[in-house]
Amino acid sequence: MSMMVDTAIIVLKTIILLLGSGVTLIALRAFRRTGEPALRALAVGFGTITLGAFLAGVAHQFVGLTLKQGIVINSLLVATGLAVILYSLYVQR
Repeated sequence: MSMMVDTAIIVLKTIILLLGSGVTLIALRAFRRTGEPALRALAVGFGTITLGAFLAGVAHQFVGLTLKQGIVINSLLVATGLAVILYSLYVQR
């Protein structure tokens, strides 16, 4: 059972990394095309969320931190990323 959970974590974190990287890249390209600071902040926000998912997975699978410690890392970076995204949306209005 533990091996199934570990495999599921790896698969899901990989999917999150790919999707998050795609969203971040699209936002970054839009920023480069328009020069709009809100799009740069949006890219940073999504990049931070993606980084959080990646680091949490690495911390749990390869560094040996507990699942709870990985969740704390992920939660901290997701909260930070969402704050940056909120800022990017606020600046846009």
